[in-house]
Amino acid sequence: MRKYLVSLVFLVAACGGPSREELASLAAKGYYEHLIHGEYEQFYEGMDQRELSGEESYRSQMLDNLRQFMARQEQEHRGVLEVRVSNVTTDTVQQLTNVFLVLCFGDSTNEEVVVPMVERHGAWRMK
Repeated sequence: MRKYLVSLVFLVAACGGPSREELASLAAKGYYEHLIHGEYEQFYEGMDQRELSGEESYRSQMLDNLRQFMARQEQEHRGVLEVRVSNVTTDTVQQLTNVFLVLCFGDSTNEEVVVPMVERHGAWRMK
């Protein structure tokens, strides 16, 4: 196992590390996994616009909206069980990386959503 990990580290280093698309997709998937696990604060922290609001009332409203959204998904689809990355594209003009996520619901339906991601100071945020 150790030889495998060392080989993987060298392979990633030789290839220049993960691409922007890979990093953006990992961040977007991670934020949505926080959401489906009820970790609304962590999802909110991934939003790019959060610093612009500056008001506690905005933050509180956003957290309430996230709770309501997940409650509605539970009621309508028996919740979101899994999040998968289906595609990633980069728009060089708008400086966005669009991550396409598939939300897999408890009632066996799926829905694809696009999550525009932007890099700010080395961290990927949802636009």
